[in-house]
Amino acid sequence: MTIIQRMAVRRLVRETRGAEIAEAAAVLPIMFMMLLGIFWFGQAFSIYGALTRAAQDGARAGSLPYCATCNGNNTLSAYATNAANAVQNDLLASKLNPSLAQYPSPQPSLISCSTSASVTCSAGASTQFCIQAPIQLTNTGLGATGLCGISVSMRYPYRFWLPFTSINQQTIWISASARVKMETR
Repeated sequence: MTIIQRMAVRRLVRETRGAEIAEAAAVLPIMFMMLLGIFWFGQAFSIYGALTRAAQDGARAGSLPYCATCNGNNTLSAYATNAANAVQNDLLASKLNPSLAQYPSPQPSLISCSTSASVTCSAGASTQFCIQAPIQLTNTGLGATGLCGISVSMRYPYRFWLPFTSINQQTIWISASARVKMETR
């Protein structure tokens, strides 16, 4: 190498004008992935909030002794139908598809108020939402009566889109449940 070539190489080594571009090329993909992650986790949290609110509203609607088509004969199926309708309306208002909701897995194991048997999900009201009534809300001793209530629970699928990660295109199940005391008036 000649002296002129050596001087040119030294000048290039000391030059820093292109360093910002190289640094940006290294940092921008990481920043982009962080922003995508914040967006998709925010979406999942928003869906969780909508599901929780729907379960709460469903349990509240199912706890009220009102049935427009029962002619004064309020049965447990009427309570479950009221709960299922309220959950479905809330999910539609949140722009979520109610047909994607499913029973929680495993189903909640709750004790009946009238017997000490386990209460199963009410399949007559909805095949997507697990509605259990009447259930014991308080833990009482043998022979003692506690508060009776209704439980609404469900799970909803959510698919992340986060490229170049292990959770890309993975479906997670977001669960929500609510329990409310049955009203008597």
